[in-house]
Amino acid sequence: MLLLLLLEKEKEKEKEKEKEKEKEKEKEKEKEKEKEKEKEKEKEKEKEKEKEKEKEKEKEKEKEKEKEKEKEKEKEKEKEKEKEKEKERKMEVGLKVRE
Repeated sequence: MLLLLLLEKEKEKEKEKEKEKEKEKEKEKEKEKEKEKEKEKEKEKEKEKEKEKEKEKEKEKEKEKEKEKEKEKEKEKEKEKEKEKEKERKMEVGLKVRE
């Protein structure tokens, strides 16, 4: 009878050990899940950084376009100045011819 009780207790201890092992496994799984979540967060951060870089590139492109527009305006002004000079020359020539 005593032997049976001892065996029963031993079985109970084994069951407890198994339960503990299971708990440990669960904890490990949770840790893994947390690691995965962290990885995902990092990926998201990287994506955000990339988006920011793209925005910066777009801003730079816009600045370049503005510079080009300014250059074009300057060219137009120069053309206008040349036209004015040409008119003045023609008028001077016209006056000289009359004299």
